Amino acid sequence: MLNKKLPVLFGFFILFLAACNNGQKPVDKAAAEKESLRDSTKPAEKMTILFFGNSLTAGYGLEDPATAFPSLIQKRIDSLGLPYTVVNAGVSGETSSGGNSRIDWILKQPVDVFILELGANDGLRGIPFTETEKNLQSIIDKVKAKNKNVKIILAGMLVPPNMGPDYSKAFKDLFPELAKKNLTPFIPFILEGVAGEEKLNQGDGIHPTVEGHQMVMENVWAVLKDVL
Repeated sequence: MLNKKLPVLFGFFILFLAACNNGQKPVDKAAAEKESLRDSTKPAEKMTILFFGNSLTAGYGLEDPATAFPSLIQKRIDSLGLPYTVVNAGVSGETSSGGNSRIDWILKQPVDVFILELGANDGLRGIPFTETEKNLQSIIDKVKAKNKNVKIILAGMLVPPNMGPDYSKAFKDLFPELAKKNLTPFIPFILEGVAGEEKLNQGDGIHPTVEGHQMVMENVWAVLKDVL
């Protein structure tokens, strides 16, 4: 009796499988899990953080460029496993006018976060602050035109008091006003805690030492971390 029932049971079992699969091929669970794991472990596409500035960004006077604050920012980012690559586009002696002329070439590469650190050389040369403001605004406009989703951070700067109280105040005020106008995060004074400290500056009294760049990095990171 059992042997006679086997063909019937077997046929029912085949029909049951066909109904469950609904005309689809059986799913290899092991292969599916392996593919899912492969997708989850794919490295995230890295975005670009571009530091656009003068000798401070370029790391003027340092024996090893890797000790300049943009490189230190990269190390901090890597230690946190964040998907960003830092590009150092600092040029020693750069003014806001020079930066405005150079930015078009720089923007040939993709930029996701743009840190603007220019104006110090304008102040040291006594260039009218209205010209500095105009150039910085032009740079910001060009960056936004290139990528409407770009995140911009503006770094503030001060000039020595020997430039005169009126000029010094107007120069200082242009940065926060520009940041407010463009709704950009703002670093009040990128050399906070460094300027005027002999042990943190090179012999010229202007450019930070390796230790000085460590502090500049912290000043920048305090604002940048919230943007990232």
